[in-house]
Amino acid sequence: MVSATVTPPWTYTLQLPQDPRAPGVARATLRTILRVHGMRELTETAELLASELVTNAYLHSSGAYSLRLRDAGRSRIRLSVWDTNPHIPAPFRWSGAEAPAELAERGRGLYLVTLYAESWGAYPMRGGLPGQGGKLLWVECAAKGEGEGECGPGDRCTGRA
Repeated sequence: MVSATVTPPWTYTLQLPQDPRAPGVARATLRTILRVHGMRELTETAELLASELVTNAYLHSSGAYSLRLRDAGRSRIRLSVWDTNPHIPAPFRWSGAEAPAELAERGRGLYLVTLYAESWGAYPMRGGLPGQGGKLLWVECAAKGEGEGECGPGDRCTGRA
């Protein structure tokens, strides 16, 4: 008889305050979670994605926000950030994203998210208790299998939402 080890799916939620140190705490927590779950190969991409989303939540919302990390199977994770600002930024409002103008002062971070994420999306959050509205932005990233190239700027990666 062959025995198999099944790892149950996991989810972590990190509540973050309106504090300039919070994005750094989120990155450090993400690195630790990926390491303990044997997903180190995702660290660089996941850290870039989480950093952009968490920093935007810090800069563009007035209250607390949260980072949620979830096992999405097959060396894949879903990162989501909830914040109190209901505005869904441009790259998450449509499936294609245009590069920001060369001299643009804003818009580069979320554009990078669309280049490095396997898929992404957004949900408006309405109702609930006061202060629980806002939005949820999510991205997924996966480890590249043997023979697969890295997804980077200028590449057309599959799996986009």
